[in-house]
Amino acid sequence: MEALKLKTGPWETHLYREGSGEAVLFIHGSGPGATGLSNWQLALPELGKDFLCLAPDLVGYGGSTHPDPPPRGVRAWMRVWVDQLLGLLDALEIGEAHLVGNSLGGAIALHLLLEAPERFRRVVLMGPAGGPFRVTPELDRIWGFYEDPTLSSMKNAIRWFAFEEDFIRDRLEEIARMRLEAALRPEVRRSFEAMWPRPRQEAIDQLVVPPAALRRMGHPILILHGYRDWIVPVEASLYLMEHLPNAHLVLLGRTSHWVQIERAQVFHHLVRAFLRGEI
Repeated sequence: MEALKLKTGPWETHLYREGSGEAVLFIHGSGPGATGLSNWQLALPELGKDFLCLAPDLVGYGGSTHPDPPPRGVRAWMRVWVDQLLGLLDALEIGEAHLVGNSLGGAIALHLLLEAPERFRRVVLMGPAGGPFRVTPELDRIWGFYEDPTLSSMKNAIRWFAFEEDFIRDRLEEIARMRLEAALRPEVRRSFEAMWPRPRQEAIDQLVVPPAALRRMGHPILILHGYRDWIVPVEASLYLMEHLPNAHLVLLGRTSHWVQIERAQVFHHLVRAFLRGEI
């Protein structure tokens, strides 16, 4: 796996790259300490056997630029992320790509389709934001992580991403310490707190893509959602299914928000087949 930094407009983007072939842009979620690698560490080497997999750190996350002063509120950040990711494709001289978006990354994928539909082909949304829902207690705690930025709080957040704690029990301490170290970097904290201020329901509402916009998105779209998702409830994906004209939804039982980790083999199989046009 290759890690590199690229100039993408006014920002520098830290990128993980694996494989060759048709380009697939993987967009990570919003958790404290999240990066392209933390979300897609299993997917990149596996799907990199068939595709050119690109997993950037969003501006305000990981090794990418942290604006100072930062934008305030997710709508202002969305403008940054859309411009960043289109700039990344331009920097790599990629005319068209597939999209895979997780959680916040799902909402960003939809905004990319809204902004530049001709740049994208097939789209996978996983536990996506972008539909209306009431903020869950778990998500409120995750976005409010810096109100109690401790190892214990990070462990609890990671537990909520998985349905069965036994799945991550052996690595919980390691994962939590790694994510906490990343989250406590001053620039990461500054960016995160500017993205997710209270009231956090307002952030969810700002991520919603209007029905009239969704109806114009004719791209083939596969939505994967854990039926027991504590972070983004299934109703968000049901809204997208109601309005997207060419979407299919797969619900996975005994699965929370980390479909790509908890159900890695199923995730890899479905994404590979869908991007190939086999399903």
